[in-house]
Amino acid sequence: MNLAGRLASGIPVLAELRVARPSQPLTNRWSQLPVESAGATLLGLSFRPLQAREFGLDPQRALAELLPYPFPLLRLAAYWDQVEQAPGKLDTTAVDWQLDAADRAGKKIILCVGAVKAFGYPEFFVPRHHLPVPLPEGQLIGADGHRALLDAAVSFVSRIVERYRDHPGIVGWQVEHDAVDPLGMEHSWRLAASFVAAEVAAVRAADPSRPIVLNGFLPTSLPVRLQQQWRTRDQGDSLAVAARLADTVGLDFYPRHGLVRLGPVTAYLAGSDTRWARRASLAYCRDVAGSGRRIMVAEGQAEPWETVTTPPSQPGRGMFSCLPEHVIGNYNAAMRLGRSVPSGLWAYLFWGAEYWLLRQRQGDDTYLRAFGRVLEAGLPTSLARGS
Repeated sequence: MNLAGRLASGIPVLAELRVARPSQPLTNRWSQLPVESAGATLLGLSFRPLQAREFGLDPQRALAELLPYPFPLLRLAAYWDQVEQAPGKLDTTAVDWQLDAADRAGKKIILCVGAVKAFGYPEFFVPRHHLPVPLPEGQLIGADGHRALLDAAVSFVSRIVERYRDHPGIVGWQVEHDAVDPLGMEHSWRLAASFVAAEVAAVRAADPSRPIVLNGFLPTSLPVRLQQQWRTRDQGDSLAVAARLADTVGLDFYPRHGLVRLGPVTAYLAGSDTRWARRASLAYCRDVAGSGRRIMVAEGQAEPWETVTTPPSQPGRGMFSCLPEHVIGNYNAAMRLGRSVPSGLWAYLFWGAEYWLLRQRQGDDTYLRAFGRVLEAGLPTSLARGS
């Protein structure tokens, strides 16, 4: 082993760091990678209408283009500030059309009911009439000092569940999103575990029959793990809270993401293949499975995570953080993790379907075709052929 290799093996951070030009040439590697079988794991994706619109796509048309693919599971969200635009008055039109389309396509649905956070940027969806001033940074948001917000959130999730609990396609309710973690690097406030517990109790009261899903970020590099542990040291991170409160624990699995732009290159963290990361992920999953809870990948990285908010898409090129072959590679890694857990993965949801459609509009269908390869190899033959 050379000196660089010895340093990397002795200092985990060096082994996890990649420096590369963000824009990369596209190759046909995505078509050559072997694809792991999904077995009993349900495959699907999350749909983000706001992200579709950000990409210049029509959300209804975008969903209509995705639904014919033969995946069984779809995650949707009821965004609080869209549904309750006036105090106490719910207009669920934005949710209804998605559920109707999913139902016609025969999909099973996980519905995220929020309330404060839901998946998809900006991940924070409290209506202004419930939050006249911003939440204070550096504090836990709980009943003490924020009783009105808690009561409003509990009321909202209850009313959403009551409205849709008779929908036959819904197979689970997701409460919050990365429930007790800080909101990225932009904010340092966090929901108290007791806040989330009250929402979970309200959802269970409204529908005792369906499982509760809570998700959290699965660290795949040492810097992220240490930062996450430090920022949530008082009550644990979202995965710790999920292991206590949820029936199904959702993992956010992002093996490669941009850290900082350095002129023409970007520094990336990519530590999911290191020995310590694999051991840590396996230990967490085995602990969760041992407690009788199901495990799923709520977000399997299938779009770039660069140093900007909106994933870049340069026509004819791909981004280093997620090339088409990573759609398959990340899925394969999760399947291998799942096979190491007695109960396996209940589901794997791809993250980035709207980006795939944007790429297709730009003349690159390789992300969609990589997804199609996973479905073809990972699903039973009858489903893969759409019969």
